[in-house]
Amino acid sequence: MEEGTSKSPSNCESTVDYGDADPFQWDTREGCEVRQILDRVADKWSLLVIALLENRRLRFTELRREIDGVSQRMLTVTLRQLERDGLVKRTVHPVVPPRVEYELTPLGGTLHSTIRSLVTWTERHQQEIAAARAAYDRQKDEAVQDSR
Repeated sequence: MEEGTSKSPSNCESTVDYGDADPFQWDTREGCEVRQILDRVADKWSLLVIALLENRRLRFTELRREIDGVSQRMLTVTLRQLERDGLVKRTVHPVVPPRVEYELTPLGGTLHSTIRSLVTWTERHQQEIAAARAAYDRQKDEAVQDSR
């Protein structure tokens, strides 16, 4: 390697390999693409876009209408990143005005099943999580009152 050139982001040779024993190994690989990919696909806007594009094509305005709270800029950035990662395909139809549609690529479709599992888990355990949050908040409130 020439002096002054940096290693590619996918180079992880300095990472200690614990095999499957260390579940936090990906987090220690800041120079690796694994962390970058996880950051991208675990982003809330990316998750919502991938979920909405299951087995269908949507226009930008349809996506924006469906995703509560997303700004035009954030949706644009998210779609560009997902397209760059090969998860979303953008098709521009040569009409006036131009019509642009987005759909999952086959690779994006494989990610969708993983996201669906996460949503299913969340739906199944939302009451337990709500109860845990309420108990935590009560403890915090009692601790604050006791300290007065």
